[in-house]
Amino acid sequence: MKIILKKDVHGLGYKDEILTVKDGYGRNYLLPQGFAVLATEKAIKQLNEELKQRAHKIAKIKADAEAQAKKFEGVSLTIKARVSEGRNIYGSVGPKEIAAALAEKGLEIDSKLISIKGVKTLGDYEAVAHFHREVSVAIPFEVVNEDGEKAPKKVEAPKAAPVAEEAPAEEDIDAEEAEEAGEA
Repeated sequence: MKIILKKDVHGLGYKDEILTVKDGYGRNYLLPQGFAVLATEKAIKQLNEELKQRAHKIAKIKADAEAQAKKFEGVSLTIKARVSEGRNIYGSVGPKEIAAALAEKGLEIDSKLISIKGVKTLGDYEAVAHFHREVSVAIPFEVVNEDGEKAPKKVEAPKAAPVAEEAPAEEDIDAEEAEEAGEA
């Protein structure tokens, strides 16, 4: 089924894109929710005419997105998280935490514009902020322990005393002597 998106749909596409989707997805979700319309010849002609009229608006929107993206270039973040004995984080670091850390630096962004895989251990990572379909910025960040340490405190296990070899039991000695006596 060919459709024209009327709104940006995360993971699918952007407004005014012509896409092919499965019939059930388009008919049961996208069309009833108002996210898309069928891509008929008439609808495509109308879309092309609208795009010609909005070309200067689209250029301005892209320029604004590029200007906003420049503010985010060169920014790196350090995010503190509670950590278990290993390097594992209690919970995970996601777009909301990245947006909050950026807000602390005076950079406002909606967490929905940030994409990142679930971060569950300490280390260096990268999030991507999408400002426009053609404009995105990579934001490097580091996840550290709540104390600001890069590696969690290691808990040393008590060292076990060396195990002495056990002397063979008397029954084993008697069995060995009997075998030797039988062979001789």
